[in-house]
Amino acid sequence: MQRMTQQELADKVSVSRQTIIQLERNRYNPSLLLAHDIADVFEVPIEQLFTFSKILEVEGETDHEL
Repeated sequence: MQRMTQQELADKVSVSRQTIIQLERNRYNPSLLLAHDIADVFEVPIEQLFTFSKILEVEGETDHEL
């Protein structure tokens, strides 16, 4: 994976440097489009950059079948 500054990455994916900082600190969940764009910059699969976890069910709620 190539190295670059936060600002360089932000410029390549058309977001602010602050957005990149928040991503690095796990304080912001990117849209699928942004995650895809960042993965493209580094030429890796999205799964290599981001870990997705299932949100636990709130107690008392039930799953609804489609």
